[in-house]
Amino acid sequence: MKPRTVPKWKSLLRDGLIFNMKIVSFNVNGIRSAEKKGLAEWIQVNSPDIICFQELKANETDIPVSIKHMEGYFGFWNPAAKKGYSGVGIMSKVKPLSVQTVFDYEAYEAEGRLLLADFKDVSVMSAYFPSGTTGDIRQSFKEKFLEDFVILTKKLKASGKKLIITGDVNICHKPIDIHNPTSNKNTSGFLPHERAWVDSFLNLGYEDGLRVVSQEPHQYTWWTFRANARERNLGWRIDYHLVDKDLVSSIVDYKIHSDIKMSDHCPIELRLKDKSLF
Repeated sequence: MKPRTVPKWKSLLRDGLIFNMKIVSFNVNGIRSAEKKGLAEWIQVNSPDIICFQELKANETDIPVSIKHMEGYFGFWNPAAKKGYSGVGIMSKVKPLSVQTVFDYEAYEAEGRLLLADFKDVSVMSAYFPSGTTGDIRQSFKEKFLEDFVILTKKLKASGKKLIITGDVNICHKPIDIHNPTSNKNTSGFLPHERAWVDSFLNLGYEDGLRVVSQEPHQYTWWTFRANARERNLGWRIDYHLVDKDLVSSIVDYKIHSDIKMSDHCPIELRLKDKSLF
């Protein structure tokens, strides 16, 4: 007699994963482009409780209807003033108590860098940190953003908010987070002082969600379109869930959806065991 196979949904039910809170982050590199590649269908199948977007590259009026008015979700958007550039969003099955763009600095607000949704005991932020790869001016802008982001999150934490910061940080933290740390040691996104910033930020009371679950290398979230980098897994991990330490005991799983190819990034997924926090 063949051994009895337990249906996948029953094993998930047994492990409690069906009832977990699933928080996804995805730099879509243009939400209209990703929608044409199946983004709405993927959201419906994956069914995250909260999904945070970065790099919308669209005004709110241009966000595809299949996503903007998806049944079962409340949607909130912070597009950039410049068309076809930057922008963040949050879609949630649970209606937030409040949603705000957070930064008072005009330069950051104009680029649609942050969006914060407050729930019962947790606040979820969709964040798109600046890149410094185009030259010294943008690198300086990035470094000022990093300084101001620390000031902002300290204020939020002091007000009693327990933050889950999701999104594209545009920094690889450690050598295991980049395919070739030696050749990239002088590259924006892997500069020593940028990596040290991640260390110092985590020391303020946060954990890297992935590293709570796994210490395995070669888990990347972004690949250049050049030289078949995606197929060869020559990537960078620059997308994160940075989780308040008070919430770490609730983390039960983490997944990088490297098989999803709607963008040069892929979705990342954090699971928490306690939906009552929201």
